[in-house]
Amino acid sequence: MHLLRSGFALVLFVGFAVVGHTQDQKTFAPPTDDEINLVLTQADRAVQRYKVLVDQEEIQMGKDYAQAVARDRQVVNAMDIALKALISHPQGFNGLGGFAVILWLDDADRNALLCASGAFSQATINMMAGDQDKANHLIHLAQTCLDASSLLYTVSENVTSLYQRYVEAEQQLAEKGLETAQRCMDVLKKKGLTPKK
Repeated sequence: MHLLRSGFALVLFVGFAVVGHTQDQKTFAPPTDDEINLVLTQADRAVQRYKVLVDQEEIQMGKDYAQAVARDRQVVNAMDIALKALISHPQGFNGLGGFAVILWLDDADRNALLCASGAFSQATINMMAGDQDKANHLIHLAQTCLDASSLLYTVSENVTSLYQRYVEAEQQLAEKGLETAQRCMDVLKKKGLTPKK
């Protein structure tokens, strides 16, 4: 009976300690399905716009940029697959899925900037060669690439912010678990009930 009372007291002590401690700190909650679906929808729209850009890049930049276009298509395909999977199972974002989306958005953003740089360079070459029409098309492509890069960057910031909240919630949960375990060990030591190794 004495052990039962000690155990009950320990549970109450730990419960009140955790409640009191959480009132002092800001509590982080992992992202909800609605929040995740919102950023995934934003990411999907940005990727669809980026996909159109890759098609334009392939047509206007020619064979010299085939390798860059192939890399861009790999990023688009990976993101399409990941976003479809995460939209059907949003909590997959709270883990490696969310981290992968961040990396792919950063890749797409960087590739869009490279597209803009290449298009501006080619436009300059065409302008100097006297092909004003081709230069204008390339300048338009470069501006489209810059717009896509800006959109991808903005969406990436939203996704990163939400993913950071997941990481902070996980860290807070781990810290609470460690504190609770330490308190339990302290109470057991005081009662002389230290577990044997």
